[in-house]
Amino acid sequence: MWRKRITTSEKTINFLKVFGPAWLVMMADMDASSIIGAAQTGAVYNYGFVWILLLLVIPLYIIQETSGRIGVATGKGLGEVIRENYSKRVAAIMALPMAITDAFTYAIEYMGIAIGFEVLGIPLIISIPAIFIIHILIVTKQKYVEAERVLLGISLALIVGLTATLFLRGVKDYSPIYFKPSPLFFFLIAANVGAVIMPFMLYFQASATAIKLKEIDAIEYKSQVIKHMRKETLLGAIATEILMVIVEMTFAGIKNASDPSVFASASQLATVMTPIAGDLSPIFFSIGLISAGFLALVVISLGSAWGVVEALGIPKRSAWKIYVIESIPAVLVTLLLPPSMLINTILDLLVFFVYALIGPIVILGIISRNKKIMGEYYSSGIRLVAYWISAIIILSIAIIATF
Repeated sequence: MWRKRITTSEKTINFLKVFGPAWLVMMADMDASSIIGAAQTGAVYNYGFVWILLLLVIPLYIIQETSGRIGVATGKGLGEVIRENYSKRVAAIMALPMAITDAFTYAIEYMGIAIGFEVLGIPLIISIPAIFIIHILIVTKQKYVEAERVLLGISLALIVGLTATLFLRGVKDYSPIYFKPSPLFFFLIAANVGAVIMPFMLYFQASATAIKLKEIDAIEYKSQVIKHMRKETLLGAIATEILMVIVEMTFAGIKNASDPSVFASASQLATVMTPIAGDLSPIFFSIGLISAGFLALVVISLGSAWGVVEALGIPKRSAWKIYVIESIPAVLVTLLLPPSMLINTILDLLVFFVYALIGPIVILGIISRNKKIMGEYYSSGIRLVAYWISAIIILSIAIIATF
């Protein structure tokens, strides 16, 4: 079949047109809980986890590339693919644990946003309702491509805020490699692994990629889109792990920051940061924290809701109900409960994410090798082996480290 010759300029345009889903899911991976987890890791082990975080780029890329490829190959979200090819029951079993964990995550994101705004002088009672309304408007009133433009801008603020914080802190003469087995060491490994790949990420990238290809009418260019998606996924995987390293380096050696309650109020956060990085450091860190929390809030909402409605066979136009059902309790919890109660659950939550990931990560690998579902884009050979090695490493390290 004759195909139009694609020029170099058109390739560049096409890459920019499809750019978004993979990058955003990686930036959402750098959410408020991941930031706090990385900060506590740095406070305890200085730069000692840098080598671990950079190595995690490999399994992160391999697993998320598979999710994006499923979205391109099928033109459907992961929940829909599971339901149509296995059963509604299997799809629900895969998606509902994600929805439950995400409901807890929302509260953490709201709290991170609230603390960031408190540093800027805006009280929680104002910031939380405002963010809730803006969040709901973005996920319910716009096409995905329109919402994506807003989120791409926020991802830039996230990068600038966290990078500027490290610049103010300065780079210290700490070793980037540390390995000394202990219960705390293994627990923080599990927490960092749990922060690398979360269940919503698998659902979001597949669904967002499929939706975007339809909205920009690029379905006929599947081979080209997959090449661009792979580049974007690798770029995002490297960027998010570098951001984790930046946060770890920023809080390296600040022993008080090893206490989760430090992140429960603006005054405590400023107390640990100002002496070592100056008066501007809490402000820049707060900009990064607000951006990370809000970006994650929207992306997790979309990924979670898409996964649930696809799994249950509910029209996507009804996904807004899932957004509201999950978000309202999180808002109330954030407004009513002491911040320290939420902050202290973060590391345990990151570890639990691994258990919620087991089902989706296994079935993702099964789908990827199914030629009937994936067509010419199915996984085989080295790519398939690399996927299962990555999945086993991620799950095994985190599970073993919790015992």
